[in-house]
Amino acid sequence: MFKSNQIIQMGRFLQNLKIPSSAQCVCYHSQYVQTRVHSTHSDQHRQKVVIETTTPKIVLDKLGIDKREHRKEVWRDKILPYVKLARWDKPVGVYLLYWPCSWSIALATVPGNVPLQTSLQTAALFLVGAGLMRGAGCTINDMWDRDVDAQVERTKDRPLVTGEVSMTGATVFLAAQLSLALSVLLQLNCYSVVLGASSMLLVITYPLAKRFTNYPQILLGATFNWGALLGYSAVQGQIDPEVCLPLYAGSLAWTVVYDTIYAHQDKADDARVGVKSTALTFGTRTRAALTATLGVSAACFACAGAAAGLSHAYSGALAAFSAILAHQIYTLDTENAQECAAKFKSNSLLGGLILLGILGGGYHQYKENSRKQPQDADSAKSCFF
Repeated sequence: MFKSNQIIQMGRFLQNLKIPSSAQCVCYHSQYVQTRVHSTHSDQHRQKVVIETTTPKIVLDKLGIDKREHRKEVWRDKILPYVKLARWDKPVGVYLLYWPCSWSIALATVPGNVPLQTSLQTAALFLVGAGLMRGAGCTINDMWDRDVDAQVERTKDRPLVTGEVSMTGATVFLAAQLSLALSVLLQLNCYSVVLGASSMLLVITYPLAKRFTNYPQILLGATFNWGALLGYSAVQGQIDPEVCLPLYAGSLAWTVVYDTIYAHQDKADDARVGVKSTALTFGTRTRAALTATLGVSAACFACAGAAAGLSHAYSGALAAFSAILAHQIYTLDTENAQECAAKFKSNSLLGGLILLGILGGGYHQYKENSRKQPQDADSAKSCFF
């Protein structure tokens, strides 16, 4: 046991050391003091580590959020308006433009004198071209119609109407699209380059047709289905009139059917602002007029298939195509805008039936023809490259 004077002296000694009161407990053993000092240093170290590691993480997270927000703003303000101007956010039109091209390419493959790989490469080129030319056509249309679009409910939010895209920006964008489309066209043979370039008059003028004719859908069909001629010539080096002309006419008539259905969405606004369409021209006779137009389309497609020597598989596909379109016409409610839009969009898949019919109906003939003669890709070679 410590004596009382020894305890008093030890207490005075510890007071002179200025040890915190929290460290003065039951025992003043030196080991206890060392342990507390070590623990205090550890707490400070841990606090320092937290500060040094979390602060940069917060900064980096904020930088990441800022970058994402910046990318969203660039997309929303700089890129998306041009995507909308070209209607690339609504690819239905690209499909409708591409189907006649694919039909024509498939028919040009049936003679078997060109390698299948050449036809597939041509089909890929036309898909790119369809996207570019459809975008260019929409851009031209909006440039011509920006004042009219502002007065139509469905089109009043288009980029040129709202000011998201300026006329200068649209002109530069159009030039870029046409330049890229030209680079695709130059991959084709000389005959096809001339034939493709000749469609530009239609591309530029068809948006104006609604101002001077009651049948603008006919001019649209003439423009939209140029690929029914061009696809064949891109593979064979020239068109076969017996195959290509009926195919072109049938495609044109099909366009009149689906675009008349589409035009019924806007007929009230079109009548108010003085814009013409077959929806207004046919009026209450729309069902009868479209039935007759469908008959013309089916007959022309049948003639093209017969000239190409396609088998019964094609006839079956054409019958299914005609039956589905006839059902659309029979059940069409021209006063229901949503129904008109839905039936129009369904045609983007309907064209696949004709393509399947050509592939199925021409397969055996292609195999037989390719065995009888050598295959040569010279007819499809680029005139410039």
